[in-house]
Amino acid sequence: MREDEQKLIQKAQGGNREAFGVLYDHYLPQIYRFVLLKVGRREDAEDLTHRVFLSAWEHIRRYEHRGFPFSSWLYRIAGNAVIDHYRTTRHHQNIDAVPEEMLAEADTTSETVDTALSAHRVRAVLLKLEPDQQSVLIMRFINDLSNKEIAEALGKTEGAVRVIQHRALKQLKKLADV
Repeated sequence: MREDEQKLIQKAQGGNREAFGVLYDHYLPQIYRFVLLKVGRREDAEDLTHRVFLSAWEHIRRYEHRGFPFSSWLYRIAGNAVIDHYRTTRHHQNIDAVPEEMLAEADTTSETVDTALSAHRVRAVLLKLEPDQQSVLIMRFINDLSNKEIAEALGKTEGAVRVIQHRALKQLKKLADV
């Protein structure tokens, strides 16, 4: 995708909806998963993900390729949308609500229960981390972004991302041992 990505972005910047649609289809699962893990509720994640891509479409002309993938720009928009969501709603994440997507692959009742318990535990531990730590771990280990991509998305240096990741993993280990 990266080879053709710049061409698609240029077409989208020229107003080509089909080109933006290809970008949307490609990045929707990653951005949705990131937002879902941050807000916890499927309905909120769908709404925020929609807002992320609407904002991206409205501001695509401002996007400049500076050696970072387009996804970094989308993650920055998504992170800001999550922050705005919490500012306006003062909503606290419900860790008991296990997203259907996390249960979709389980075939039996016991597998479903195990998956629900695992998802609940992971989300409960993630919520104890700082927001930057949550974002770094989600982007790195769930969405498989590089430290360079994460740094661009969060507006931090690669060194800062490595420090945040190290501290987050250390904190996770500490919380898991409890």
